[in-house]
Formats: sequence, structure tokens, C-alpha cells
Amino acid sequence: MYIVTSKEMREIDRAAIERIGIPALVLMENAGRAVAEEAAALAVSGAGRTLKRWLVLAGKGNNGADGVVAARHLAEAGFEPMIVYAGDPAAFGGEAAVQRDIAMRLGLPHRVYGMGGEAVPWDRYDGIIDALLGTGSKGAPRGAYAELIREANGSGLPIVAVDIPSGLDADTGETHDPCIRAARTVALAFGKCGLVQHPGAAAAGEVTVRPIGIPAALAEEHGVRTFALGERTLRERLGVDPERRRETDTHKGTYGHALIAAGSRPMSGAGLLSARAALRGGCGLVTWAVPDRLVDPMTGRFPEAMLAGLPDAGLGGWSEVRPDDLARLAAGKDALVLGPGLGRWDGGAGWLREVWTRVDSRVPFVLDADGLNLAADAHDFASWPRREGGVVFTPHPGEMGRLAGIPTREVQRDRIGAARRYALRHGVTLVLKGARTVVAAPSGDVYINGTGNPGMATAGAGDVLAGLIGGLLAQGLTAEQAAALGVWLHGAAGDRAAARRSAPASLIAGEIADEL
Repeated sequence: MYIVTSKEMREIDRAAIERIGIPALVLMENAGRAVAEEAAALAVSGAGRTLKRWLVLAGKGNNGADGVVAARHLAEAGFEPMIVYAGDPAAFGGEAAVQRDIAMRLGLPHRVYGMGGEAVPWDRYDGIIDALLGTGSKGAPRGAYAELIREANGSGLPIVAVDIPSGLDADTGETHDPCIRAARTVALAFGKCGLVQHPGAAAAGEVTVRPIGIPAALAEEHGVRTFALGERTLRERLGVDPERRRETDTHKGTYGHALIAAGSRPMSGAGLLSARAALRGGCGLVTWAVPDRLVDPMTGRFPEAMLAGLPDAGLGGWSEVRPDDLARLAAGKDALVLGPGLGRWDGGAGWLREVWTRVDSRVPFVLDADGLNLAADAHDFASWPRREGGVVFTPHPGEMGRLAGIPTREVQRDRIGAARRYALRHGVTLVLKGARTVVAAPSGDVYINGTGNPGMATAGAGDVLAGLIGGLLAQGLTAEQAAALGVWLHGAAGDRAAARRSAPASLIAGEIADEL
């Protein structure tokens, strides 16, 4: 459930050894055994051939020592490992030196990279264990480490990475040149932030978190505030039921009334998708607010939602809709979703500020799409009054960059950090969409979603998510609960929808809504 930075992992590791009293050698032994077991499991299922012979690439630190332990356990299990040290193993110190000496006494085959001019015989082996660089490594690998990484990647052999692929930034997910491209990564004790952010997630391959004897309570004690978003986190951390079960004696009024203010003449479908998703998410009642000119064309398009037209001077857009009219319509509603298909216009930021301040502050608020762009245009947004009912922002990376005033590439370089900083500064729950969607709460807690697939990169998918979160808010969930559950349900629905298609690329947004 916990996802840690490199600094947090060092502090937790130190506490386990020095305060709890778990010997470092015990942790190292458990880590190496876990890696060996994962390599053996890959060998059983791997590529139509037996992966019997393993090259273990070992750096001089504790990560390398974990690899040496893994080699020993592989040998004990009947595999044929050979350790390739990136440098002189005499440089090992502490517990790493102990493991080196054990391997030497057991006579495990080994060589030092580059010594004697002899090349690594990649073609004689079936798999590679990458134990070169651990979570404490920063910057691009150099020297023998860089050469080994390039040769390993070029060998075509499946690679199992110890804790994190060498060359990957453990905190941001940035991949340096070179970086190991692993088939499987064995994360030790806890997941690492770099493994759940792209491009690191792609370099890591299949990630398995293996316990090594460090108590999970130490993560809480050390203030770890980043979590993998799944059923366990939803139930135990957030207190919500991902199955959305209902009591027998209920009615539509039990499940809230959401107002979806979305859609304009050229983008009416955005509101339709949002309204549908709110109802599919379990909301009891949905009113879909549109500019008056859209009422006739939209009548009957979605009979389950109530349609409410707002005076628009006959233009079919929101620029002429009075904020007071929208505020009156929002009175008595349990949540407001604003932004999908809204459009942008001169003075739009001021219009949004009027809506923000005139809609009862106790009504939870979801701001999406062009609503976010209008907020980004408002240079005084930080001074806007805080809303009591909770606020959820749902930007994609480009919108996030505009909100934060930074290039999109900087957002993508550290998605967790960008989302957390914005949520803390502005007191909103922020959903940074994309692969491994990030949910950041104003408390500083961050959740990284594991559901979803590339087929969801399609027009309207974000409109579905905004409506879904709004529907969950209307049912009484907090902003943090609704955002996290909505993101998880949205990704899971996308996975089910993609499974029904011949290829994920053919997935469309309406199918995601219908799978909720």
C-alpha cells in the first residue's frame, strides 16, 4: 500500500536496523531470497524455454549484495548463476563484504567486468539479474555500470531488476541514459515512487513488491504519504466500499442530486457523457444544465437525466449565461460539475470567479476541462475563497501545466510532486490524469492509480471521469474519497471495456461510462 521515496526508504531501513534491532544481514538475506524466487518464477513461465543460467550483475553497494545473495539462492535451487562484478569486489564493505565472502567460499562462479579483456558471454545465459545500482543512485550511470547496462539491454535476455532498474530515478521515474529495461522488478519492502511514474513504470516491467521483514508500521511512523490506489487502500485507508453496495430500504433521494453544467453548441457530447457517468456511478438524480439553445437538440438524448436550460442570448454557449442563474440552479444540489465542453472566452475567468463565489460554498465542486483553463487564466486564483464542501480539480498534464504555470514536461517529470504541491497550496483535491493517474489531497496524501489502459486515451474519457466523481460527491463522499474511488472505478471500467474490444485502440468514452 505504501510507496516511498529514496530518502524515506533510507530512514525506514535505518530505523528497522538501529531501533527495532533487525540485523542488516537478515534484511539482505530476505531481499536476495525474494529476488531469487521471482527470477525462478519467471524461469518457470518464461518465453517458452527454461531460464536455467543467470547472469547476476552486481554493483559495489547493498543492491549488489542483494544480487549476490540471490545468486546463492538460485544455485541452491538448482539454477546456474554467475556473478559479474561491475568493479573490484574488494571494494565491498560492511554487510556487502560479508555476502561477497560467503559467495567466494561457496565457489559461486564470478568474474569482474573488463578484467583481462574478457567479454561477458551473454549468449550462454538465459536471464539477467540487475543488481548494479539501488535507490540511492542519482544521475546517469557511468563507466563500467553504463557499459554493463547497455550490453544487458542489447543481449535480448529477460532482466529481473533488484528494487529498481539501474539508471532509473527512484523518486521521479525519470530514465537516464542508459537505463535497464526490465521484464520484472522486485521492489523490496515497499513500492518506490519511480516505479509508478512513466517512463520509469515502462522500464520496470512487471513490478512485484516483496516483504523483507521491515514492519509496515515504520512507513506510517516516518510520515510516508504516498499510497498505491487499489481495493485495500480504498477500504482501509479511505473507508469506502469499491463495490458500492446498497442497503435494501433506500430510494433515489438517498443517493444525492448532482448538477452537471457542461456542454456547448460545438461540444454538447461532453455534458452528455458527464451526466451519464454520474448516474452510472450511483447518483440518484442528475440535472444536466445547458445553454438554452441546446435544450431542443438535447431533449430525449439522455432521458434518465433532467435537462435544464439557462438563458444564453441565443448563442448556445456559456459566455452569456449569468452566474446568478447557475447559482440558483445549484441551490439544494449535492454536487456541481462544471467545465466539460464549456468553451473559453474573454472574461471567462471573471465569470468563473462569480460562479465560484455565488454557488453555496457547502456544495462540493468538480472543475474540469475548460473550467480549469478559465481558472488558469485567473491570475488571482490563490486569493479566491476556500469552499467548505470540497473541491476536485481534474486536469490532464497540459492543463496542469497551465494551472501551475510550468511547462507540461516539468509536470510529467515529477507528476507526484506537481500534484501534491498544487493540492497543498490551493486546498483542492487534484486528479492529475494520464497513465498512472495521481490523486493528491490537500492533506498531502497522494494516491497512485493502477487501473486503466492506453485505450482510454480517447476523446471524452475525462468527461466521464468528471461526471463520475461528481456523482460520488453527491452521494456524500468527501472530495478525497470521491476522487480516489472515481479514478479507480474509471480505470477498472476502462479495462473491462477494452477487454470487450478486438484492440484497446477502438475503445470510446461512452463504453467506459457503460462499464461503470
